[in-house]
Amino acid sequence: MNPIELKNKPLVEAILEFKWELPAQADPHYRLLLGRFSEKVESDYPFHEPLPTTQIPDAMVAHMPQHRFRTSEEEWPLIQIGPGLMTVNETEGYTWSDFKQRCDKAVRSLFNAHPAKEQFNAQDLTLRYIDAVDVDFSQDSVFNFLQDKMKTSISLPDGLFVGGQVKKNPAAFNWQTSFPADDPVGIITLRFAIGSHMNKPALIWETLVQTASGHIPTIPDGFSKWIDKAHDLTDAWFFRLIDGELKERFSGE
Repeated sequence: MNPIELKNKPLVEAILEFKWELPAQADPHYRLLLGRFSEKVESDYPFHEPLPTTQIPDAMVAHMPQHRFRTSEEEWPLIQIGPGLMTVNETEGYTWSDFKQRCDKAVRSLFNAHPAKEQFNAQDLTLRYIDAVDVDFSQDSVFNFLQDKMKTSISLPDGLFVGGQVKKNPAAFNWQTSFPADDPVGIITLRFAIGSHMNKPALIWETLVQTASGHIPTIPDGFSKWIDKAHDLTDAWFFRLIDGELKERFSGE
């Protein structure tokens, strides 16, 4: 699938999250892995940013980031790593071709840096997109916006609001649903929430594809095909949801 580049893309963040299995006790390979990995990514991400979790024992921060490597100070894209976790993160500079290349390279660097490859077992692969669109919820309820702009019907019985004691426009909203997926094998999840973006009220939505151990392809050689399929699926859902007025807005038409 050839990705469509939107002039006014609503993307907040694109994230690859790669988790691997950890022993019951502290990972004896993590510190050596961290050193080797940092050397491999230094040319692309020379700015090192230790996170507050570095002050916590490694055994207590399983699958949490401890170190961040940026292209330059306070700039994106970036890579994060912690015990059992690596992420690749991009924001407004995102293009699919660049993001995929960075993810492929990061996963291969992680595998090649691990000092005990026979014990390196991927546990979870997640490709996540977070998007946002400005909505004036004082004028338009989230239910109406989803129905009119994103072809998504979520409703409550009108009888709940009889008498006007309770207003129909929600003060908070958070909705999530997940479905089994066959290609790639895993689940696809869609989340909608009321939030804020660039200091304006917004509808925040996430689209993510997740594959767990047992269905993860061989790492690193099978990763590129997996992320292509995961992206094709998230991309298809995104464009089907925004088809119409929102697509025109995001395209700059």
